[in-house]
Amino acid sequence: MRRTELIMDDWIFTGPSGVPVKVDLPHTWNAVDGQDGGDDYYRGTCTYEKYIKKPEYNPQTERVYLQFHGVNATADVMVNDLPVVHHDNGYSTFRVDVTDLLKEKNHLVVLVDNSVNTHVYPQKADFTFYGGIYRDVEWLIVNRHHFELDYFGGNGIKITPDVKSGAGNLGVEAWVDDQYTDTAGVLLTLMSAEGEELQTLDMTCEGNGTYKGHFELPNPHLWNGIEDPYLYRVRAELLVDGAVCDEIITNAGIRTFYIDVQKGFFLNGKSYPLHGVSRHQDYKDIGNAISKEQMEQDMGLIREIGANTIRLAHYQHDQYFYELCDKYGMVVWAEIPYISSHMPEGNENTHFQMKELIVQNYNHPSIITWGISNEITISTKDRKDMLDNHYSLQKLCKELDPTRPTTMACYAVCGPFNKITHITDLIAWNLYLGWYVPVRQLNDIVMPFYHLVHPKQPFGYSEYGAEGMPQFHTHRSRRGDYSEEYQAKYHEYMLHCFNRHKYMWATYVWNMFDFAADARNQGGEPGMNHKGLVTFDRKIKKDSFYLYKAFWSKEPFVHIAGKRYEYRVERYTEIKVYTNLPEVAVYNNGRKLATGKERKILIFTVRLEKENHIEVVAGDYRDNAVFYKTNILKEEYKLIKNKAKSANWV
Repeated sequence: MRRTELIMDDWIFTGPSGVPVKVDLPHTWNAVDGQDGGDDYYRGTCTYEKYIKKPEYNPQTERVYLQFHGVNATADVMVNDLPVVHHDNGYSTFRVDVTDLLKEKNHLVVLVDNSVNTHVYPQKADFTFYGGIYRDVEWLIVNRHHFELDYFGGNGIKITPDVKSGAGNLGVEAWVDDQYTDTAGVLLTLMSAEGEELQTLDMTCEGNGTYKGHFELPNPHLWNGIEDPYLYRVRAELLVDGAVCDEIITNAGIRTFYIDVQKGFFLNGKSYPLHGVSRHQDYKDIGNAISKEQMEQDMGLIREIGANTIRLAHYQHDQYFYELCDKYGMVVWAEIPYISSHMPEGNENTHFQMKELIVQNYNHPSIITWGISNEITISTKDRKDMLDNHYSLQKLCKELDPTRPTTMACYAVCGPFNKITHITDLIAWNLYLGWYVPVRQLNDIVMPFYHLVHPKQPFGYSEYGAEGMPQFHTHRSRRGDYSEEYQAKYHEYMLHCFNRHKYMWATYVWNMFDFAADARNQGGEPGMNHKGLVTFDRKIKKDSFYLYKAFWSKEPFVHIAGKRYEYRVERYTEIKVYTNLPEVAVYNNGRKLATGKERKILIFTVRLEKENHIEVVAGDYRDNAVFYKTNILKEEYKLIKNKAKSANWV
C-alpha cells in the first residue's frame, strides 16, 4: 500500500551569499529581506541539495516518487546528477517517478528560481514572491499497479456530488495505467464521517484505464457550510488479480449551490449570504514556510469572527488548508496567480496552473468557484491577447469542471462595460472607495450601478479594506492616517452598506491578516500591507476584528474599541463598544454611566477624568480599559507620531 516518508531535515542550501549552509524544510530565503521594504529582496536561483539513503521499498513490486508540495517559483530537480523534472508553478504539488535512478545513497539537487521573467506567474503584484522549498518534500512509495499519479499532480480520483429530488449522488471516476486494465478492478466503498461502511460497489471499466461508479443516498447528510460541514469518506481500492495494490481515501461532501443574480448565494436550496475574508499564507519572519499549526491558527481566527467564506488569494494554497476549509464548512474561492499584468509569453503557464489547481482540488466540497485572474487590466498593453487568453481559460475551466462557475476580480478602474467583465460566470470588484479613493459613500452608488449594468451576471466585492496600525490612534481619524480608528470606521460603513445591497453573491475583506509586500515604501510600515484585521505575527486582533465578530459571530462577547489609544487629549471622548449581546452597561471608575441596547456598535460619550477605569458589562460578559486625560501626548506616543511623519507614513 502507498506510504510516504518526509525528506525535510539537513538540506544544504546555497543562496545569494554563495556560502553553503544547513537548513531544514520548509524554507525560504526571503523571510527577512522580503518583508522589510525597498523592493530589493533577492530574486534569483538558489540551490538545495541533500545526500540521502533510498527509502525502503520492494524494487520488484513498488515504485518510488519524489513529491514536492510547494517550490517557488520554478524548480529543476536532479537525482544523481540526472535531470528528472522541470516545474513552473510556485504553489502546487508535483511529483516524478525516480525508481529507476535510485542507488543506495542518492544525491538530490533542486534548483529553485524566483527571478523576474516573462513566462511564469506571478511577476507583478502587491505581495512578496518568496523563493524556496516552502512546503513538504517526501518519498511517495506505491505499488507498481497504482492509481494515476502523473496527471497534473492529482491523486487519480474525481468525486462529483449532486442532489436531485432530495436524493444524494456521488459520481466517482478513477484512473489507472492502461497496461493494467485487463486484470485490474476498482472496489469503491462509501463511509460515514465516523468510519462506518455504508455502501460498496465495483466500478465499471470504461477503457483507457478509466473507471466509473456512483453512490445513491436516499437521505444524504449534506455538507451545509459552517453550521454542519458533514464529510463522507470514499475509499477506492485497486485490485489486480484479486489483490489490493493501491488505496485512496478521500473526503467527500454532498451539497448543491447556486447563485441568484438578485438574491445572492444559495447553499442546499436555502439563502446563505457569503461574507468572509481573503487570506495570504505568509507569516512574520517566516514567509510562506509555515507549519500546519500556523494554518490551524489562521483558520481558528477566521472562524472566530464568524466568516463563512474565504478567498484564497492569489494562488493555490496548501492542501492542508483546503482540507481545513472542508472540515469547518468554509465556502472557498480558489484562484491562480494570473495577476496585474498580462504577459503574452505566460499564456501557457496560466493554463498549466489552472489545470493543476482544478485537478488537485476538484474533490474539495468547500470550493465553489475558480478564479481566472485578478486586476489583470492594471498594466496590460496586449489587450486582444489578454482577452483571448481569458476566453481560453474560461473554456478550459468548463472542460475540466462543468459543475462550478468561474469568476474574476476586476481592478477599480476596469469599468463594467469592459469586455473582460463579461467572460466569467460571476464577477467581482476590488474597490477601495474610502481608502485609495475618497468618500466611503461612493460604495452605495457603485454597487447598484454595477448591478444594473450586469443584470444577468452575479456581482460581488472581491476586495475592500483600509489600513490600520495598532500604534496609530487619534480622536479625529481620517482617510490615510493608518489609525486603528479610521480602519474601524471604514469597516463599520461597509458592513452597513452590504446590508443595504443583499444581491451581492459574496463579499471579502482584504485582508484577514497583514502581509508582506516588499515593494511598498509609502504608507504604513515599509514592506507591509496593513489592511489585515489581525497583525502579521497574529498577536494583535485589531478593533476591526471585533467589529466583524459582532456582526457575524454567534459567540457571545463584548469589546471596548480603542484600548490602545490610552492617552487622550480630548475633554470628552467616545467609548465605542462592539458586541453581539442585546444590552450593554458602561461604567467609569465604578460609576454606571449609561446603557445601550440592541446594537452591534454602541457609542458612549464620557467626560474624561485624570484616570478612567472603563468597564462594560453585558450579562456575564465584560471588558475593561484604562484611559488617561493628558494635554501633552505621552512621550513614546509622540516619538511614534514624529517618526511616522518623517517617514511619510501619514
